[in-house]
Amino acid sequence: MPSHVSADRPAPKPPERGDVDALINRTRRLRGDVDAVRRDALAGEDDPHGRWQRALYDLAVHQLDDLGTHLGQLREGLPGSGGDVFETELAAHEADAALRTGSLLSRVGSAEWNLLTDEVSWSDELYRILGRAPGSGPMTLDELPSVVFAEDQWLLTSMVTGALVDGRPIDGEFRMVRADGRVRTVHMTGEPVLDSAGSTASLWAVFRDVSELRRSERAVRESGDSLHRRRHIEQSGRRLAAGPQEAVPSSWRGSLRFPTDGTAGLDVAAHYLPAANNALIGGDWYDGCQLPSGSALLGIGDLTGHGVGAPSAMAMLVGAVRGMGLAGIEPGPLMSHLNQLLETSAQPALGSAVCCRFDPGSRTLTWAQAGNPAPLLFRNGAGRALPQPTGVLLGATSAAEYGQAGVRLLPGDLLVLHTHGLAPAAPADDTGNRLLSLAPRFARARDAQDSVRAIVEMFGGDGREDDACVMVARIGL
Repeated sequence: MPSHVSADRPAPKPPERGDVDALINRTRRLRGDVDAVRRDALAGEDDPHGRWQRALYDLAVHQLDDLGTHLGQLREGLPGSGGDVFETELAAHEADAALRTGSLLSRVGSAEWNLLTDEVSWSDELYRILGRAPGSGPMTLDELPSVVFAEDQWLLTSMVTGALVDGRPIDGEFRMVRADGRVRTVHMTGEPVLDSAGSTASLWAVFRDVSELRRSERAVRESGDSLHRRRHIEQSGRRLAAGPQEAVPSSWRGSLRFPTDGTAGLDVAAHYLPAANNALIGGDWYDGCQLPSGSALLGIGDLTGHGVGAPSAMAMLVGAVRGMGLAGIEPGPLMSHLNQLLETSAQPALGSAVCCRFDPGSRTLTWAQAGNPAPLLFRNGAGRALPQPTGVLLGATSAAEYGQAGVRLLPGDLLVLHTHGLAPAAPADDTGNRLLSLAPRFARARDAQDSVRAIVEMFGGDGREDDACVMVARIGL
């Protein structure tokens, strides 16, 4: 059985006033520093990370207020033990201010139940915590459960019984209903006091109102959970975005080479350039695959909108392009089907795209476009944009018609496909001219991947406002 407090034990020597004063001053200075940092925090309320930081600051201030209160009680000693009138009035003023501001100051009350005389004494703070008028008098141990939540009454009864019967210390938390109907969360600690014969003479307890503390802790948890959820959504969205952009065999991680049984091969490389703001998960995509006929299908494009929904729409579009390509549908009709798909989808969107089909036997490139920049053809150290067939943005109108163009390519030719966001702040002609200026470097490139690196070096700097995709295809010798 744990040792009990004896009623005959002499009172412990109180701490020296100067030592406690020094601790109080240090606590006040630290509290002031934390409060100053909290006031300087500029994060908006709509920012989960800012809300989480503010909640932690509030919790730290509450804890320091609570520490200051306990130290103050150590300095003053028991009520009525001394102290001048001024200090007493000052303490009362601070307590009232604490209750008005909702801080944790002075929200600690005490009680003692004398089992031999049936006398009960409550501190003034305990009356304030429970919202009970001092004129009503303190409550007995039998009456106390009447102001405790029904779900928590068993806990109070168990703790009191354990203290009176088995001499166990009291340490638990429960909800109490004030006289005005407000609910407070109270932490109760205490011990039985034994007389010289070893019988329980009285029970004393300290009641600490932890309502604001628990509220602050809950705010920290909720804001932290909100921050974690937001980060999880962003990370999931980025993974979803990366998936459709790389929805090709694993070799696509570097470059993609299509085997053509001795005929002209095709070396393909592509790259996704994200926006500077990670939250702007865009709808830019690229894809490439070999068709059953031996031809190669290349596609690149962009869907309007940003956010977590963009990757799912992008995945749908990429899957449709590959599926229709595998079914043998030519680029022009393929664009018409994509237009109908976006127009009739549950979440209508606009999109731009280029779809190319390369026949390695005849080295013929057949292509169609929907509001996207035309492919650039580089040959013998010079480049030009291919003439565009007709085509408007996907999803813009059900009556859209999409033309189809063809060009015969030569060994060593290089094609560059890109989306609008490659240089968002620049006109389309300027973007094309900057790409054309890379012709000498493309001529020296060892493979398609080297050419992609050159484009990324030119356009992949910090501060991008939008995401973009670029694809390079070089005809084998």
